[in-house]
Amino acid sequence: MKKLLVFGLVVMLLMACTPSPGVQVTTPDSTMLLTAPGPNPMLNQPDALGRVARAGAGIWHGIIAPATLVFSFFNPNIHIYEVHNAGSEYELGFLLGVTLILALLGLFVRIRR
Repeated sequence: MKKLLVFGLVVMLLMACTPSPGVQVTTPDSTMLLTAPGPNPMLNQPDALGRVARAGAGIWHGIIAPATLVFSFFNPNIHIYEVHNAGSEYELGFLLGVTLILALLGLFVRIRR
């Protein structure tokens, strides 16, 4: 069973990484188009204020990502991820910020036990 689960996860990962237009899933009640993320058209393009988010902004956005997720449910103008970014530099900062928050939460839970 464990091998089947790992195989399924690997297949899903490989399917998500392929550059395809998407998969259309149709049920009797609805139709959904499932797509994988593609290239960012706003990469290295400044925003309205002439700024491009780099690693520092990525770290900050990763730290506030849990709160931003909750706020984005109520305000459609709030997004978790800055599209006007510097690419890998911003993404590394974002992942470091999220990792920092998860590590601190894990430490906090461990200390409370």
